[in-house]
Amino acid sequence: MRDDLAPALWRKSTFSNNTGECLEVAGLDGCWAVRDSQDPAGPVLAVTAAAWSAFTTDVRAGEFD
Repeated sequence: MRDDLAPALWRKSTFSNNTGECLEVAGLDGCWAVRDSQDPAGPVLAVTAAAWSAFTTDVRAGEFD
């Protein structure tokens, strides 16, 4: 999967703070990838677009507050 990440455009949430404790996400072909912004060469979690959509919907609804 690491080769598939070469064209990825990583971005941080606009809600991220400046402490460096952030995640970055990148949309890939049919999935979303998530990584630790402090360790960009480290592990990457990839989830389907449907799973990412369900997760972000639940976040917006306060399911994890």
